[in-house]
Amino acid sequence: MEINNLLDLTSLRSAPQLSKDQIKILSEELESKIFAADWITLGIMASNDHEAIKALKSISKKYSSIKFRDLDSLQADGSVFLKANQKSGNVFIRSENGLGEGVLLTCQYDVDSLESLTYGPLPLDFFSII
Repeated sequence: MEINNLLDLTSLRSAPQLSKDQIKILSEELESKIFAADWITLGIMASNDHEAIKALKSISKKYSSIKFRDLDSLQADGSVFLKANQKSGNVFIRSENGLGEGVLLTCQYDVDSLESLTYGPLPLDFFSII
């Protein structure tokens, strides 16, 4: 499947391998959506808690306005689903088998008339590549 824009990812269960050119194009498209949102929520599916937390930290490193609390206390066994909310700063993690792998990012708005849209799954290292 050809990945040319964020919508091409929506039917995937796991994040695809992307070329640097694809990452650059998707990153530019996603960044405009992040900056237009009032806040974001993230769902990170990973094979373990360390990979999920590493992916979350890469987002905070790339975007200094996106911060989360209490990351050092997070832990779960086996495959995990991590959920993070930029507005509250809260992060939760749970063990969950049968998931794909990747980052799901939802742009949220303070105005109810604007629809929240989820983008992904993006590769776990997507925010640390560029």
